[in-house]
Amino acid sequence: MTLRSLLVDFNSYFASVEQQAEPRLRGRPLGVVPMMAETTVCIAASIEAKRFGVKTGTKVAEARKLCPEIEFVLARHAVYIDYHHRAVAAVDTVVPVREVLSIDEMDCELTGRWREKERALGLARKVKAVLADRVGECLRTSIGIGPNTFIAKTASDMVKPDGLVVIERAELPQRLYGLALRDLSGIGRKMEERLLRHRIRTVEDLCARSKEELRAVWGGVGGEVMHARLRGEAIAGREGDTHSVSHSSVLAPERRNPEDAFAVLDRLTQKAAARLRKGGLYASRLSVAVKYLDGGRWDADMRLVDTQDTMTFLHALAKLWSGRPATRRTILQVGMAFSDLVPEAGHTGSLFAGESRAKSLYETVDRLNARFGKQAVYFASGHKARDRAGLHIAFNHIPDPETER
Repeated sequence: MTLRSLLVDFNSYFASVEQQAEPRLRGRPLGVVPMMAETTVCIAASIEAKRFGVKTGTKVAEARKLCPEIEFVLARHAVYIDYHHRAVAAVDTVVPVREVLSIDEMDCELTGRWREKERALGLARKVKAVLADRVGECLRTSIGIGPNTFIAKTASDMVKPDGLVVIERAELPQRLYGLALRDLSGIGRKMEERLLRHRIRTVEDLCARSKEELRAVWGGVGGEVMHARLRGEAIAGREGDTHSVSHSSVLAPERRNPEDAFAVLDRLTQKAAARLRKGGLYASRLSVAVKYLDGGRWDADMRLVDTQDTMTFLHALAKLWSGRPATRRTILQVGMAFSDLVPEAGHTGSLFAGESRAKSLYETVDRLNARFGKQAVYFASGHKARDRAGLHIAFNHIPDPETER
């Protein structure tokens, strides 16, 4: 009985909620957009639209070419959050929800005899039925079952839409060999490039490396964690760790210039700093990313002494931005992320005086914003982008009304 995790992954979540809420949209190709503009991108596409090649990130004009019948709707983030909470409550009546991983994913704990394969499969089918009955038939899911959350997540991605896949520990790591590196959670574009530099080109290559070798590739304990996850081991205290705090924003056509783009980045950084403080976390790295209308991108990051200080982050942001290549290319989207996070217990404190006074100041600012609204108090450098501070959902972050409005 090696199965410990049942992961529920909603298919085309934003678009599926729209179809559930608006019956006329059911069965039709649909794109969810942040604004009505031909040059913006889809932040979600329905299952029907995906069959034509439309996906998250596809520009509206390109989506129309791929699927002339597609319809676009403005994102309604408050509605998606409401459906999310209803879905979590429904799943929890069948199997305990151990952790909400994102707006469209939740990890459920299998215990006792529910770890047996057939019983776990029965639970998964019941979850699907309860969701259809209590939340809506349009919210289809792909469910993965595995010996840890990582493997269950991998299994949930194998069949979409409406999948149900079990991977047992005895099948590992060989069951993963047919996947691409980017199919594994935690391996993005930059990590894939790093793996390729170490001559790791396939999942089989990755699994063949020792724990020590992966520690060297990752530059720390993350490599050992990946080694264990690939083999279905339970990682105590690591499965639900927060690895980053991030925000991004697609810019309106009139704001696709360096000045407005930087103002939006500034505002996003202030929001993320408030989230860090509420979570009792300190960041040791700031990353920024820019996507251009022509499909290109620019990325940069900076190491920091672990901090929650908004001013420190804004100074770092300005320095990173000053290194952006001089170009007349139109900016489509900006994003930022705090990573290499340190919990309160691991924070060593500043060598310089004033950290405690600054902490008290930020706590006061955060309380004022929680009481009077997110626009009550903020650094003036973000004033130009104050209307970008509303409720926006990233798939790995469900907005908290106390810190984001």
